[in-house]
Amino acid sequence: MEEQSPKEALTALHRNLSSVILGKSETMKLLLVALICRGHVLLEDVPGLGKTTLARALATSLNVDFKRLQCTPDLLPSDITGVNIFSQEEHAFRFIPGPVFTNILVADEINRATPRSQSALLEAMAEGQVSLERETHALPDPFLVIATQNPIEFSGTYPLPEAQMDRFFMRISLGYPEHEDEVRIMRSQRNGHPLEAIQPVMSAEQLQSWQRYAERITLSDTIMDYIARIVRATRDFPGIRLGASPRGSLALMRAARAMALLSGEKEVTPERVQQVAPSVLLHRLVFKDASLATPQDQARVLERLMEEVAVPDNPSADATA
Repeated sequence: MEEQSPKEALTALHRNLSSVILGKSETMKLLLVALICRGHVLLEDVPGLGKTTLARALATSLNVDFKRLQCTPDLLPSDITGVNIFSQEEHAFRFIPGPVFTNILVADEINRATPRSQSALLEAMAEGQVSLERETHALPDPFLVIATQNPIEFSGTYPLPEAQMDRFFMRISLGYPEHEDEVRIMRSQRNGHPLEAIQPVMSAEQLQSWQRYAERITLSDTIMDYIARIVRATRDFPGIRLGASPRGSLALMRAARAMALLSGEKEVTPERVQQVAPSVLLHRLVFKDASLATPQDQARVLERLMEEVAVPDNPSADATA
């Protein structure tokens, strides 16, 4: 069997997801970018748009474990990370892993969990491990958290602080389907669910190799300068009270590399930076105007900002891997 190129392998994965979540090709690409970058995703959408179905399709396509965690106000940190219980037979404490010990975890309605439980999940996301009573337990690899929240329902919720929002690599949204796509969704589920037909197209080991491959995509000093100028502009732009941190610069750099890999390109271009910038940066910004509450309004501000940042004329001039 002929060895696949990165683009061929990732296109097959993208095709699998797009067969289940119809009409959202660009969103599927952004999810794969986060997966390649070992980042976690905040998925903001109203209920019923297929968020859990998307995660199941991804887990099946990679042939890895999947778990779903329903976040509620009575959720305890130990309900996420696991607990030590005393075994009468072994006369010792034994660790019982929580749902975070999986490859793909959907944390449904994360803003309904208390800050203490949110912190336990975010710590596991950041560290890739769980520490309990002086013992450290490594999480599986790959490990992807897709945390969901309803962007319009705030009663009885605990909004994530800005510092914790920054822990998510990307914020994406599926949004309502177009009319034609909604008809296609009904047709595809008239006699079953397309998820039942999904077959694995990539192993966890292959995914890890493409994750390493993405780190070798050529990135010029000119492109890094362009990324830095975009991020610095968020700190001075009128209407933005708090701009992105250097973590945002690094995330934008990695995301642009992964998008270049998905596109079958050998080096990062300004177009790839622009393609991923809204999903990487918007949730890291704090806006002065309270009326800019929706991602669409915020995206227009970022669009105006990026129009004022000069695009490199010759981004490959000083390219290095």
